[in-house]
Amino acid sequence: MTQRPHTLGVAVIGTGRMGADHVRRIQEVTSGARVTAVVDVDAERAKSVAARVDGCTVHTDPAAAMASADVDAVIVASPGPAHEAALLAAFEHDLPVLCEKPLTPDAASALRVLQAEQKLGRRRVQVGFMRRYDAEYMKLKSLLETGQLGRPLMLHNRHRNVASPPGWTSEMLINDSVTHEMDVTRWLLGHEITAVTVLAPTPSANAPDGIRDPQFVVFETDGGAVVDVEIYVNCGFGYQVQAEVVCERGTARVGDGHAMVTNAAGRWGGIIAQDYIERFADAYDREVQAWVDATRRDEVTGPSAWDGYAVAAVCEAAVRALEEGGRMRVELVERPALYA
Repeated sequence: MTQRPHTLGVAVIGTGRMGADHVRRIQEVTSGARVTAVVDVDAERAKSVAARVDGCTVHTDPAAAMASADVDAVIVASPGPAHEAALLAAFEHDLPVLCEKPLTPDAASALRVLQAEQKLGRRRVQVGFMRRYDAEYMKLKSLLETGQLGRPLMLHNRHRNVASPPGWTSEMLINDSVTHEMDVTRWLLGHEITAVTVLAPTPSANAPDGIRDPQFVVFETDGGAVVDVEIYVNCGFGYQVQAEVVCERGTARVGDGHAMVTNAAGRWGGIIAQDYIERFADAYDREVQAWVDATRRDEVTGPSAWDGYAVAAVCEAAVRALEEGGRMRVELVERPALYA
């Protein structure tokens, strides 16, 4: 395998909030890499981001950036519908990719990416399920792997946002938010999700018209566990992500956010994060550094294209359950040996 250069040249595709944050992260936090190109259909936005980085070129076509001699790897942070084309272009140039979730917006296109990567004979994609790099989730995963709590029976998740962005729909609560719990479930438990049920109370008065918020999502797994997710994207008070695993001989919970509790003036309390970038800043830093380190060794680690495909399939089943009611089975192809 080819040894990558000491300093990795990275093209960042998409310069919206996430992409711009990745540019900042690589330049200011990550070691062993630098941003050499940015890509966006909005050339002015791309120029604004590139202006902060010496020697960074600007493109509106991902393929043109990937053809540059100083691009050794790619971060895809563009909207989901553009991911498939960017990933296939990266495969043509044999470039490793950190692809923000979703891998693609649906199972059929995710399967095409999976099959294209298989033809290469090795992994090129790491999917950006950053909770796997969060310190609390990593401790929970390590604890479960020891087996000291026994077999996981249930996993309870809470996922709350201050307010949903403009243009959000009921389906986006699943496709853009619960997608994280889908990956966390599969990763923590080592199970595939086999069925989904979605229940929804009368919408909160805080929810924009037409949005079914909150929702209560239930997963069944092939390891016999039952998982629930409370997703509430217009809670009004803060951003909270919590998980509690109930096992045969004990329980473990993360996400309480009690790193510091103050007592003053007759009150006690702490601070609630207001968005995902604040809550998971360290996880994003750790994720990108791990990707850069692996890429410089000419390896690909972390969540795979299979993980992205499996989550896309669960999303489709969950949206059907939301729209039609009832329990929906999750259909997956046989897992290829590349992702064993």
